[in-house]
Order: sequence, then C-alpha cells, then structure tokens
Amino acid sequence: MSYYPPPPPQRSQPGPLRTFGLVMAAVLLAALIGAAFLVGGLHRAPSMRSLDLYSPGGSSQNTTQSLDASAVADKVKPGLVDINTTLGYQNAQAAGTGMVLTPGGEVLTNNHVVEGATSISVTDIGNGKTYRASVVGYDRSHDVAVLQLQGASGLATVTTGDSSQVKVGDAIVGIGNAGGTGGAPSVAPGTVTALDQSITASDQSTGSSEKLQGLIQVDANIQSGDSGGALADANGHVVGMNTAASSGYQFGRGGGRLGDQQGQDASSTGYAIPINQALSIAKQIEAKSASSTVHIGGTAFLGVSVADSGQGAIVQQVVSGAPAAQAGLSAGDVLTGLNGQTIGSATTLTTLMDGFHPGDKVTLSWIDQTGQQQSATVTLAEGPAG
Repeated sequence: MSYYPPPPPQRSQPGPLRTFGLVMAAVLLAALIGAAFLVGGLHRAPSMRSLDLYSPGGSSQNTTQSLDASAVADKVKPGLVDINTTLGYQNAQAAGTGMVLTPGGEVLTNNHVVEGATSISVTDIGNGKTYRASVVGYDRSHDVAVLQLQGASGLATVTTGDSSQVKVGDAIVGIGNAGGTGGAPSVAPGTVTALDQSITASDQSTGSSEKLQGLIQVDANIQSGDSGGALADANGHVVGMNTAASSGYQFGRGGGRLGDQQGQDASSTGYAIPINQALSIAKQIEAKSASSTVHIGGTAFLGVSVADSGQGAIVQQVVSGAPAAQAGLSAGDVLTGLNGQTIGSATTLTTLMDGFHPGDKVTLSWIDQTGQQQSATVTLAEGPAG
C-alpha cells in the first residue's frame, strides 16, 4: 500500500514490508494452526500474512476429469507475461504473472503483484520481448489491476471462458511464473474442488486486511509467483486468475481467525478469482471509471506505516520529507481522521487513501504522544503502485 515507508537507510537487506504475495506465517507464525500464501510476488524476504477461510457455498468433492495439461498450456502460454517489480521503498524485488487482454499491451494481473512497485518490467511469453509497464488502475478490495505495456503491439492474447459455468470436479490447469524465475511458464493440473470461497488476508507489516470473496478453489499446485496467471479449462479457455495457495499447511474453517478454529489439511490447495469478475473490474478500469473500490491513475503517498490501535491507526514509521513528516507526525502518534472521516484502523486508512490522488490536499487529525489532539493540511505525493 503506497503510504508505507522504506526501511531505515542503514538496512542493507530487503525487508518484509510487501503486502499480498508470499508465504504468510508458514514458519514465522508458528503459534498459528496453519498458514498459506497469496502467490503474486516472490520476495527475497517473505511478508507475513494470515488467512481466514470459510465456504458459504460449493462442495469439496473431487470428481477428477482427464485432460492434456500440456496441450492446454500450449494454447494459453503465448498470452501470458512475466511481471518483475522493483519495490524501491522496501529495498526488494518481486515477481508474478499477468494475462494479455489486448494486442496493444493491456495486461490483467493481481493488485498484490504490483503493489508497492516503483518500477515494473514485463516480459511477454509470446514474443520474448521485455517492456516497461505502468498501472492503469486497480481494485484493492478485489485484488485486480490492469497494466499498460509501453510500446507494445501485435501481442498474443488469452482466450477467456465463462466462469459462471465452472463446476466442482471440472479439470483445470494453473499456468504461471511459479517461483518467479521466468522462462517457460509452469503447468499445474488439477480439478475444481469448491466454489464461492472467501479468504481474509491480514498484513502484519501494516495491520490492514482485505477479504476476497467468490473464489474458485482447486487442488492444483499453485505456487508463489503464479499470481495473476491463468486458471484454464480443458479447452484452453481462461476461467480464473490465480490468486492464493497453500502448501501442506492447514486452514482455519468456519469464518474464524486462524488459531481459533480446528484446521483441516489443505495440501496443494489454490484459489482463483473467477475471470468474469476480474474482467468486469478490468473493463471499469479501462474505461477510467473510478468508484468506491476502483482507483484510476497514480497512487497517493502519505509516507507512514501504521498498525491498529484502540484509538485509530498508530504510526510506526514516518518517511523523512514525506507529507506526514511535513505535517509533524512521528512514530507513536495515532492517526484518527482524514478529511473529517474517522480512521478506526489501519485498514480504514488504506481504504480512505485509495480515494485520493497525488496532488490532493487532505487534512489529517491525530493524537500525539502527549495525548494532545493535532491536525494539519498536507499535499499528497505520488507513491509506489497499488
């Protein structure tokens, strides 16, 4: 999220400040019942996120169908891209996957693949060329983003199917940049094991969280780096966008927090956003039609990292020279309001910030470390993507 600061200047190793993207709590949060990861970016240092899951609909039955995974992948691969990002504020790099929507270089991917990026490089699988890319817009709440490749033309595109026709037991193939290593896309065959799944991802670094709903659950071996890649049916039509996965861990069920519910084995479980949902959001972004969830253009930058507190969002770090620093904020202060709207949590701050753009003036309210109420008006800077 683009108001987060870089690590301190003296820090020489990449920091785990990235949001969705990597192993979440798999080893580092050993106290939890289990763990999972969203599979977008491949960090040199993993971020820590926990997932809650529940199943409002669907079934876990598996009626495996046969398919030629290699033949399916051959139809899809030319329309895929490898996405590599530099996370300048975090002193790290990440990698993921995208799907080409137009010959002129519009690419669909997960927001978490590019979130925090200060530069984005995209290699097209179909022609082998590498392009610089910019973020046209994103929907954080649904984890969807659209990129535009600079100078691209004549690109192969993916063929999309109708995700409303997907059924439990359908044979599928997950295709993407597993491991973030580039080269030939990985191929992960499997079946649909459930529909209409929900997950909540919590970012330990920022305290914010997002819930993704209506996901397709599969038993394919989706891996880190596959985010934004294709979930294809037996005909080579894309029916979903790979988004989250587990690997031999356990999930809390029934809608409770991980650690509160008895786990259930979820080895080789993956989750994908139905392509109908992803394309609907992409079309809104392409039309430059902003909404309460869709952000168009550059991302506003405040320059703080925050966590939840009983009063609002407590400041953990402030970027020197950023708008927050100019306002007089410092670590330990608690942000309570933005333009008159109450900040009840780190997630609330994230949501409110998505409604602004670089150059907008906003009034911040906070409680300083002496307990005094403070306020100041600042001009938001332009920050990293997403």
